[in-house]
Amino acid sequence: MTDTKITLPESEIPTHFYNLAADLPTPLEPPLHPGTRLPIGPEDLAPIFPMGLIRQEVSLDREIEIPGEVRDIYRLYRPSPVFRARALEELLDTPAHIYYKSEHVSPVGSHKLNTAIMQAYMNKQEGVRRLATETGAGQWGSALACACKLMGMECMVYMVRVSYDMKPYRRIMMKTYGAEVVASPSDLTAAGRAILAEDPETPGSLGIAISEAVEDAAKREDTKYSLGSVLNHVLLHQTIIGQEARKQMEIAGEYPDVIIGCHGGGSNFAGIAFPFLTDKISGRRKNLRAIAVEPAACPSLTAGKREYDFGDVAGTTPLLMMHTLGHKFIPAPVHAGGLRYHGSAPLVSHVLALGLIEAEAYHQGEVFESAVKFAHCEGTIPAPESAHAIHSAMVHALRARESGESKVILFNLSGHGYFDMASYEKFLSGAMARND
Repeated sequence: MTDTKITLPESEIPTHFYNLAADLPTPLEPPLHPGTRLPIGPEDLAPIFPMGLIRQEVSLDREIEIPGEVRDIYRLYRPSPVFRARALEELLDTPAHIYYKSEHVSPVGSHKLNTAIMQAYMNKQEGVRRLATETGAGQWGSALACACKLMGMECMVYMVRVSYDMKPYRRIMMKTYGAEVVASPSDLTAAGRAILAEDPETPGSLGIAISEAVEDAAKREDTKYSLGSVLNHVLLHQTIIGQEARKQMEIAGEYPDVIIGCHGGGSNFAGIAFPFLTDKISGRRKNLRAIAVEPAACPSLTAGKREYDFGDVAGTTPLLMMHTLGHKFIPAPVHAGGLRYHGSAPLVSHVLALGLIEAEAYHQGEVFESAVKFAHCEGTIPAPESAHAIHSAMVHALRARESGESKVILFNLSGHGYFDMASYEKFLSGAMARND
């Protein structure tokens, strides 16, 4: 096949989300109540989530229908294209075939809109008027702000302070969509005030911002909480990425040997990998490798323990069985703000424990080096988060050159980096070392 861009018509937008939980060889461990440490029920989640999303969270149905109204909005940018990275292959002088799913084509520039639209829709169906959330680098906050505006809802975003300061254009983007945005920790919540009292100069973290957003939602009757990663229903919504990619790889006449996604909470990695992982579980593709790539500064999968832990710093969320660095862990202020999370999605942690996926961690200096090479070859400047997947793809393409194997590599370009120019400036000026 000689095509560079593989596209699908709008009629090929998936009609259902794929639920990996239905195909797991062993069941997922249940979340526990933060007070009783007993398995939680739907009534425990009802104060912060709508019942429709709670049902999706615990569902074991293999397919969950996508409402027609949601699919209609998806038509704004879906199906997203798959590209063959021929120029990158030439630069690396590799026999590997490198493909990438380009989620940066969404209106907000990342994959996050896939679940934001679905979550806003489900909340509106149950009469919710306002959503509260956290955001790291700003992709998720931008996505939910956009989705809320499309649905006629209000949006409150607690943005991790280091990203609030380093990424002003994401903040402006959220405000353009009508959202209220504050730096986290803030003085608007008890959780935020407690953190500020302890360390007024804290850079913040996703765990802190989650505590603030959950508290906000719990104290207002018109508000529910919305999360951009980690939970089952969020990963579920992102599986439209991999479902489309399967069809596109069929058009290309190839099947990936290696599937790669960056990893923070787990949503974009799950989105690209889970619809393929079913083939490994069934035995049809026993040698398939799925690799989650994280920053060395926040290595939850590669260095964290798999145990029950809170999803937030204040310890208000249910306890989740996940790989974690500890809910009090405050990551270094690396430029990939969307990957600065202490834990991993329970589903991602579960399949890692089963040996169905792998994990790698890299320093941000070497990641940015690969990101710039990618931009030189493919044109798109990737988000610092997505650059982790790019770096891993290049590492494995070079290994294929050394071994002489013609591997097929597919990675998820989860977002563009056009609001991350300050980060690129630091790298290009030499202020960021390769081993940072």
